[in-house]
Amino acid sequence: MTQTLHGRVALVTGGSRGIGAAIALALAKVGAAVAINYCSRSSDAEAVARTINQGSGRAVALQADVSDSCAVTALVQSASEQLGPVDILINNAGIALIRGMDDLTEADFDKTIAVNLKSAFLCTQAVLPHMRAQRWGRIVNISSGAARGAGAVGVHYNASKAGIEGLTRGYAAQLVKEGITVNAVAPSLIETDMVKSGVAQSPSRIPLGRFGTTEEVAQVVMMVVGNEYMTGQTVALSGGMAFN
Repeated sequence: MTQTLHGRVALVTGGSRGIGAAIALALAKVGAAVAINYCSRSSDAEAVARTINQGSGRAVALQADVSDSCAVTALVQSASEQLGPVDILINNAGIALIRGMDDLTEADFDKTIAVNLKSAFLCTQAVLPHMRAQRWGRIVNISSGAARGAGAVGVHYNASKAGIEGLTRGYAAQLVKEGITVNAVAPSLIETDMVKSGVAQSPSRIPLGRFGTTEEVAQVVMMVVGNEYMTGQTVALSGGMAFN
């Protein structure tokens, strides 16, 4: 994998903390230059970039609302100018507005779909011209066990993540002959601020007996990125709560 990814350029959306930060660090460890996208947490994103740069890697922190098409165009252009054209895209940006069915508003639904699903479409479209021209690319979309289960966030979140997996299969089928793989990773109950703030404060219902770690998610993402034969798949990790 080190030989395959050394010198490649990766864009990680929502990379300032949690799962995104762990993925950015893992990519840098094998020699990829990393553009760390963030929306509002500039200090966190800068800290991740600083860690990579101090370790002899190459990284930049880039602000953009990835649910906005103009912002995405500027983001990919900036990443290309500072690091090189994007070879690896990790669509990780997302929000989890915890809402009951009776409390869910149209604005909540629209915002969730825009940030969790539309952003993956916009970023993918923006990086594909370079990937197709060189006939090599890796796209990984971060889904969730909520795409197939009830989930604790709400129906809007379930819909956005189910959409991510449909988007994954659709792009994979279209790009399979062009050297570009598209896969999804679907973690459940990972020890992040989102989970501990209200989705699940205790790991009691996880058969393995603990929350997953962001590093464990990053490990699966790296496995997918390094595999040339896997495409159109969703890899789940849930501590034994569900089986495919």
